[in-house]
Amino acid sequence: MQSAGFDRRGALLVLGSATAWSFGGTIARYLNVTESWTIVFWRAFFASVFLLWFMLQRQGLRGTLQLFRAMGWAGVAVGACFALASTCFVVALSYTTVANILLIQAGVPLIAALMAFLLFGERVPLNTWVAIAAVISGVGIMVSESLGGTVSPIGDGLAVLIALAFSGATVITRRHAEVQMMPAVCTGTLMATCVAAVMTPAFAVSPVDLGLLFMFGAFNLGLGMAFFVTGAPLLPSAIAALIGIAEPVLGPLWVWLIHNEIPSQRTLIGGAVVFFALLGHILWQLRQSRAQAPIA
Repeated sequence: MQSAGFDRRGALLVLGSATAWSFGGTIARYLNVTESWTIVFWRAFFASVFLLWFMLQRQGLRGTLQLFRAMGWAGVAVGACFALASTCFVVALSYTTVANILLIQAGVPLIAALMAFLLFGERVPLNTWVAIAAVISGVGIMVSESLGGTVSPIGDGLAVLIALAFSGATVITRRHAEVQMMPAVCTGTLMATCVAAVMTPAFAVSPVDLGLLFMFGAFNLGLGMAFFVTGAPLLPSAIAALIGIAEPVLGPLWVWLIHNEIPSQRTLIGGAVVFFALLGHILWQLRQSRAQAPIA
């Protein structure tokens, strides 16, 4: 159940999660490992260890086992979505820019609304339809470079697949209130670890890369999720989503400042369309919730 008001601690935790997630591309660009499955394995392994440790610290062994039992098959489905998204994220980094991945990913809330309409016939307000159309057009602008042969279509295709996987996870959690994010995400990292263990040709990495992979898994993915699941329940969903916009803003900024990875003109234009469509929709949600509060 989410709080009706603003909670400073919750806001700081959600901002911390967005900031931790935003460093994913920057950390990955430092890696000398060329095999994507090796990166997926170590990142997912370290994330799994961190998430299990976090749950054991908060819930104890019995409580942690209960969390996994309570999430049911819906939680396993959410975990599979996260496993697919996190794996595609690592592979996509070899083919496209961090900005393309994160800005396409920013449209997930609106893509999820469209998916829920198509699959379950959920009502979509007119202003949400406008925002969905804007997001689709923005994504179209960003991927048009790959469709035209300017850059590899694999990277942008994987970025779209990431957004669809996260949207699927969002729709499932809306339909199944019993699904808790922490065990579901941990299930996803465990799935990714097992699949990558079978697919990778080698596990050996240098000590420096192992340290970076620990940060990539435990800090970027694990700590970010720990911050989010702790802080998000303290805030209205629209405010949490508004603060979460920091990730697609900061992520491309870090790789630009640190690695001099400059987004293309189409990425900037399409990303701006997606970003402002999402921002406008969230602000509209906040206005609606405030207007309904006195009535409630």
